[in-house]
Order: sequence, then structure tokens, then C-alpha cells
Amino acid sequence: MTHIQGICRPQTLLLPACVDDYVGPDNVVRFIEAFVDSLDLSTAGFFRTLPKATGRPGYDPSDLLKLYIYGYLNRVRSSRRLEAETHRNLEVIWLMRQLQPDFKTIADFRRGNKTAFRQVFREFVVLCRSLDLFGRELIAVDETRLKAVNSGQRNFTKAKLAKAMAESDERYAQKLVTLDQAAA
Repeated sequence: MTHIQGICRPQTLLLPACVDDYVGPDNVVRFIEAFVDSLDLSTAGFFRTLPKATGRPGYDPSDLLKLYIYGYLNRVRSSRRLEAETHRNLEVIWLMRQLQPDFKTIADFRRGNKTAFRQVFREFVVLCRSLDLFGRELIAVDETRLKAVNSGQRNFTKAKLAKAMAESDERYAQKLVTLDQAAA
């Protein structure tokens, strides 16, 4: 008896020819697609939403925004890693409709639309929380007594929440500056 053998690499396979067959109907990329398609990017503050009449056509800002939201959800922050995902990840290939922007295009898009990102990501998080799509994971504990901790540091009022969101915005701005310097 021999070991389990892999397939012959030059062999032609009868895989689905449609990329849509590789992405299930409840996949998160379909939600990202629907969310971004529902936005009016020009009112959100994104640049180059209308293509120029001359020169080489650029990428649609909605496509690059979809890529960034995917990276946000999957903790892929680097423009070089996002570029690599457009080449190898079937979900991203489906989401980007097989577009493969280079890392410089991805980084320039982020650099040029910093303020617009903040509002769109905030709307995305609010929508996800209202639909119970992420966070608040269920934790099962079997007959264990837990001591509740509700100190002043652990509870949130509207004022504390507003302050935390402002601090989060500041950290986000600092992170963007750091990533922009790394990409340059």
C-alpha cells in the first residue's frame, strides 16, 4: 500500500468556472458588497468618485473601500498584504471581481480618503452591531460562579462612550499616519 497521493499538477480539473460558486450565500463578503453599494461615496467624502474623461481609468473607490473593509474585518492592515490577498484569496477575488490593484494604489487611496474612512467605518460598525453580526460572542460557563465587576472603569455612560469614541478616532488617525509612513 502507498501513501495518499495528491493530484497531478498539470491535470485539467473540472472545477466550477464561476468564482461565485466558491463564495457561499451567507459569506461576509456579500454583506460588505451590499453595504458599500448602498453608500453614496461622493457625499461620504471620497475622492475621484466620478471618473476623469482623459487618461488611464482608475479603480472605482467603492472597490477599494470593499477591500479595506474586508481587511478591517480580517485584521489585514498592510497595503502589501491586501494586494497579496487580491491574488490568492477567493473571497477577495470575488469581492474585487478579479481586480488586482498594487499596494501603492491601495495605500494612496487610504491616504487620500482618511476623513471619509472614519465615518464609513463608524457606520459599518453601528450597522453590524444593530444586526448582531459581530462582537458580543456567546460564552458558555458550566456551573461556575463569577464575581461581577462593575467598577467606575468598567461601566459606560453616554459621556464616557463619547470620550472613548473620540480617543478611538485619535488612535485611528495616529495608526493611519504610521501606516502611511511605512508604505512610503
